[in-house]
Amino acid sequence: MRRAGLFGVPRVRPWSWQAFLLGFATVAVSATLQGICVALGAQLWFAAFLPSIFVVGIVAGAPAAAVAALLTIPLVWWAFMPPFFEFSPLTTVYADSIKLFFLLAVLLIGLADLCRETMAIVSRGGMRPTGEGAATNPQ
Repeated sequence: MRRAGLFGVPRVRPWSWQAFLLGFATVAVSATLQGICVALGAQLWFAAFLPSIFVVGIVAGAPAAAVAALLTIPLVWWAFMPPFFEFSPLTTVYADSIKLFFLLAVLLIGLADLCRETMAIVSRGGMRPTGEGAATNPQ
């Protein structure tokens, strides 16, 4: 792991086994937290998984976050949507929840990737000018 200078966020190289292991671990921790929420009566099936996907996207990159999001969908369908611990046909409410989660996950992964690249640029000392452009034309 290397540090991203200014922000102190540990970063893992994308496409490495550590990145995917971090994705699996955060899905497991989120599933435990979601299980507690369901036991308390909450029916927000994907609530605990969205922040973890964003964190995985920042720390480990977009590929690991995408795998974590794709792993989350069948896990929630199987474990948290009634009837519990079996795959049943999706109702329109469940299908809409899955589609909304997928949309939010794609947006969060994109935002996390932008944040990750911004941290890399800032830790390198900012953007450097590449030469004369239209804004620096002396005419």
